[in-house]
Amino acid sequence: MKIVSVVGARPNFMKMASLAQAFSASGGIQNVLVHTGQHYDNAMSQVFFDELKLPKPDVHLDVGSGTHAMQTAAILTRFEPVLDAEKPDAVVVVGDVNSTMACALAAAKKHVPVAHVESGLRSFDRRMPEEINRVVADHLSQWLFTSEPSGAQNLKKEGIERGVHFVGNTMIDCLKMHQAAAKKRNAARQLDLDRYGLVTLHRPENVDAPAQLEKLVAMVETAAKRMPLVVPIHPRTKKQLEQYGHFKRLQDHANIRMVEPLGYLDFLSLQMHAAFVLTDSGGIQEETTFLNVPCLTLRSNTERPVTVLQGSNTLIGLERAALEKALDAIENRTYKQAATPEKWDGQAGKRIAKILGESAA
Repeated sequence: MKIVSVVGARPNFMKMASLAQAFSASGGIQNVLVHTGQHYDNAMSQVFFDELKLPKPDVHLDVGSGTHAMQTAAILTRFEPVLDAEKPDAVVVVGDVNSTMACALAAAKKHVPVAHVESGLRSFDRRMPEEINRVVADHLSQWLFTSEPSGAQNLKKEGIERGVHFVGNTMIDCLKMHQAAAKKRNAARQLDLDRYGLVTLHRPENVDAPAQLEKLVAMVETAAKRMPLVVPIHPRTKKQLEQYGHFKRLQDHANIRMVEPLGYLDFLSLQMHAAFVLTDSGGIQEETTFLNVPCLTLRSNTERPVTVLQGSNTLIGLERAALEKALDAIENRTYKQAATPEKWDGQAGKRIAKILGESAA
C-alpha cells in the first residue's frame, strides 16, 4: 500500500511521529511524507523533525504563512500535482489545521481515499477555523480514526458511522516515546525555577481581538501573583502583543519569564514539572491529562471533553474568579486527579497502520 501522509503545522509533527514509525515497521506500507510548510521556521518546524526523529519529508510544498484562504489555496494547488505524480492508494491527514482540510479536499477531488487521524472532535464553535477544518476533513474521509469516545458520538450525529475506528491518541504515542528523554532535560533547572506555572497562548479568537487580548493578559498577570510563570511565546502572539502594547508589560513583570518557542523535549520537560499549565491549546489539554498536571484552559469550550470528564483539564474561559478558584485548589492540593483515558497507551499508531494495511490486503 502506498500512502501519502501530510504534515503542516507544529501539532501535526507529534501526531505523525508514531504513524511514520508504525508505517515503516509494517513492512507493507510505503509512506511518502509531504510537508506543506504551513509552519516553516526552525523553532516551529525543523527542531521537531530533529527531536522526534521524523523522516525527512519526501516533498516540501513551501506554502508559508498567509490568510486562511491564501494558505488553503496554495496547499490545494501545490498538493494536487503530488497526487498526480505519486498515485497513492490513500492520503493520511492528521489534526485540524489548514493543511489537514486542504489536502483532504484535494485528495477527495482526485478520488483518492482519505484517512483522518484524530477524527470526530468537535467544539461546536464555528468561529474556530480548526472546527471547520475538522468537519470538512471528516466528511471527506473513508477511514476516521478517533482518539476518544466523543469522536464516534459526534460523527454518528452527523450521519457518519462507516469507517470509524477508535484507536487512541497518537499525540500520547509521541509523548510516551519521548518522556524519558524529556525528563532528562530538566528545562526548569536551566531557567533556575523550582515551582512555576507554564503558559501558552495562540488561538486567533483569543489573541487577535484587542478586547480579548486585554483580558488574556490580565489572566496571565493574575496567575503570576501566585508563582513564577514561563511563557514560550508563539510568533503570531508576540506580534499581537506588540501591536497592542502588551508585550513589554508582560516582559517587564518580575514573575513572568518570556522565552522563545521551545522544542518538543524542552516543552514536554516543562509540562511534566509544572504546578499548572495555563493554555488555550487543544493538544496540551491531552498531554497534561496524561501527565496528571492541572490544566486551566482559557476557553469556554473544548473539542476534547475526555480531558475534562476524566482528565486534569478545567475550562475557565477568561474569568478571573474561575482562575482564582482553580489556583486555590492547586495550592491546597484539592485539585482533581486525572485518569488515563481508554487506549491512550502508546499504541494508536500501530492500530492505524494495521487497519490501513488490512484494507489493502
